[in-house]
Amino acid sequence: MTDLTALKYSEEHEWVALDGSVATVGITDFAADALGDIVFVELPAVGTTFARGAVFGEAESTKSVSELYAPVAGTITEINQAVVDDPALLNSSPFEDAWLVKVEVADGALDGLLDRDAYVAHTEG
Repeated sequence: MTDLTALKYSEEHEWVALDGSVATVGITDFAADALGDIVFVELPAVGTTFARGAVFGEAESTKSVSELYAPVAGTITEINQAVVDDPALLNSSPFEDAWLVKVEVADGALDGLLDRDAYVAHTEG
């Protein structure tokens, strides 16, 4: 099980795990629950560069379509094809199997992101 307190979070409900200069990005359980049954995920091509806060994809559920926002700036180095093939992974395993992308980031990439306690407070507000 992922240590949720070791992750950083955006106010737009993405999580980030940093390993050296590579950030793994996914959506939170709160976002997955709010969306409902996720049936389609669109992710960017490897090599695409995004600014922090830019739309980098979308998740479509039986209820709505939601844009995915880059919580860090950088270049996509890998996408999780398993999530594209089986979007329901976002509902069943948002912190384990359903990461979305890996991003090569610069120093200070996590500046301004929330810790777990602040994110939980944000979702309860």
